[in-house]
Amino acid sequence: MSWLLFLDESGHDHRTMPYEVHGGFAIHTSKLWPFIGAIRNLEQSMFGTYLHQYGSELKGSKLLKKHRFRWAQQSPKLEAEPRRKHALNFLNSGKQGRKPRRIEFTAYGQACIAIAEEILLLLRSHEAKVFAAAIPCMSKPKDLEPDLLRKDLVFLFERYFYFLEMQQESGLIVMDGSEKQSDRKLIRHMERYFTQTSTGRQRTQWIVPVPMFVESDMAYGVQVADLCIYCLNWGWRLKEMAEPVRKEIEPFVWLLERVIWHGEGYRDGTTFRSHGTVYVPDPYTSR
Repeated sequence: MSWLLFLDESGHDHRTMPYEVHGGFAIHTSKLWPFIGAIRNLEQSMFGTYLHQYGSELKGSKLLKKHRFRWAQQSPKLEAEPRRKHALNFLNSGKQGRKPRRIEFTAYGQACIAIAEEILLLLRSHEAKVFAAAIPCMSKPKDLEPDLLRKDLVFLFERYFYFLEMQQESGLIVMDGSEKQSDRKLIRHMERYFTQTSTGRQRTQWIVPVPMFVESDMAYGVQVADLCIYCLNWGWRLKEMAEPVRKEIEPFVWLLERVIWHGEGYRDGTTFRSHGTVYVPDPYTSR
């Protein structure tokens, strides 16, 4: 059996997010379908429908925008049944050619926040592990060596490798497809790392180094990966990370901390503690 590492990226446009983060979660193949089934049940219980039918997704940028919290706080917490009813009416208001009512805004905001929390709890109950690497929002050097896999991604795959080695099982990589040109570029960078460096070749003992690209609106795994790194981008900080946080996101990070991988790594004969989340302040310099 094997593991699937669902990955997405956050803040790569350097516009609205405090950091650039690549990451997501790994889940065992035997747990994937039960996990997806549980998410689909959550969607029905929260919204009375599936969000993709309304052009939306279970991504962090969709569920946890600032105004979702403002909407949710317009009234006391609604019971499950009226919340679902009014959240569904919110989604249908566009087709009905009307503006949502205040209670519908409130219900939809509360449903978005509630499902985000429940999804993160599902990660733990399905024994998933979170991996992510953050870097500052910075321009790429003009003299950068071509086809070089950036250091944060090297560190991300390093930690995935350590985890898989502990499990003695192989791991696949599933990514959110973007522009084909960008996807091909990433494949070239990964191919060079995994075939032309001694460390990369060692990693292929457990990592299948050929990523699979999927469309996020058709893949719950990638949407959940986005939710994870959105929360980390806005709420997870190490002491050298000075960008501001959103206080309302911190409780979601506390949930994620329960599923971030922690284990052992090794280098040059030395064993050390390793963690699934890492901050790389200098992604374009040598190690």
